[in-house]
Amino acid sequence: MKAIGFYKPLPIEAADSLVDIELPDPLAKGFDLLVEVKAVSVNPVDIKVRASATPPTGHARVLGWDAAGVVKAVGPHVTRFKPGDRVWYAGDLTRPGSNAELQLVDERIVGLMPTSLDFAEAAALPLTAITAWELLFDRLKVQHADPTHETRLLIIGAAGGVGSILIQLARQLTGLTVIATASRPETQEWVTSLGAHHVIDHSRPWAAQLAEQGITQVSHVIGLNHTEAYIQQIIDVLEPEGQLALIDDPEALDIRPFKLKSISVHWEFMFTRSMFKTGSMSRQHDLLRRVAALIDSGTLKSTVNHRVEGINAKNLKEAHAMLEHGNARGKIVLENF
Repeated sequence: MKAIGFYKPLPIEAADSLVDIELPDPLAKGFDLLVEVKAVSVNPVDIKVRASATPPTGHARVLGWDAAGVVKAVGPHVTRFKPGDRVWYAGDLTRPGSNAELQLVDERIVGLMPTSLDFAEAAALPLTAITAWELLFDRLKVQHADPTHETRLLIIGAAGGVGSILIQLARQLTGLTVIATASRPETQEWVTSLGAHHVIDHSRPWAAQLAEQGITQVSHVIGLNHTEAYIQQIIDVLEPEGQLALIDDPEALDIRPFKLKSISVHWEFMFTRSMFKTGSMSRQHDLLRRVAALIDSGTLKSTVNHRVEGINAKNLKEAHAMLEHGNARGKIVLENF
C-alpha cells in the first residue's frame, strides 16, 4: 500500500522530512477495522511527533490522526461495523497513522460518518470533536453547572481546529456564554460565524476588553495554545472556584497562584483512552455517533477550511508548513491517494 512517513525527525523544509513509501497491507485482528482511507486532516500532534520522534532504524513512522474512509475488513471480535461502512475516527497515537491507503483502527474509537458530509468534510472533525467534547463534558463537566448561575466560557486561541468545533458544541449544547479569543480580522470573523457571543484579541489585555462587553469574570477558561503565556490573565478573569482546562504543552506551569481562588485545573488528551485501553474507551465511539447526528441535523457544521487533492508527501509537507507557521484557520484536509 502507499503511505507517507519519516525515518528521522527533521524540519519540514528538509527534503526527507516526509517521504512517499510502500508498506505491506495490514491485516485486521481482534477489534480492528481495516479501513481504506479516503481523506485525512492535519493536526498539531502530527507536527509534534514528526519533529521529535525517532523511529527504529530502518523503519518509517506513519503519521495521521484524523481520517474518513470505508471499512474493507473486520477482526473476529468486531460487532459494531461491517465491510462497506463509511467511517470516521481519530485513531490511536501508539499505532500507525492514517497517512496510508489502509489503516487498522479499534472499532471502539470509530463512528459511522455523517451521511450529509463527503469524506473530506468528515475527516476534518474527529480529533477536534472528540477533544472538544471531552473538554466540555468529561473534564469541565459543564452539564452539571448550576443553572441559576451565569456561566461564561473563555476559549484561548479559538480559531483553530479544536476551537472551531468547541465554539459550536458549547453554543449548541450548553447554556454557556461563549467568548472566543482571536487576534486577526479574518479569525475574528471566523469565530463569530461559528457562534461565539463575544470576541476579544488575546494579544491585548483581556480584562479591559471584557469590561467593554459588560463582563467582569468568567466561570471557565479553555487554553488551546500558549496557555502558559496567559496565566496571570487567566487568574484575573476567572471567578473564585472557576475552572481551567488545557490541551497544549507548557514548558512550565506554576499553578500555585490559583490557590487563593480555588481554581481547578484539568488536562485533556484525547489519546488517553486508546493508549491505556480505559474502561471508558468506547465513549469515543458513542460521542462520534452523537456528533454525526448533530451534523446531519444541521446543528453543527464541518470546520474544513482548506482542501487539497492528493494524499502524498509533497502535499502533506505543505500542510505541515501551513500549520507550523500559524496560517491555518479551521482544518486542512487532503483527499484521495
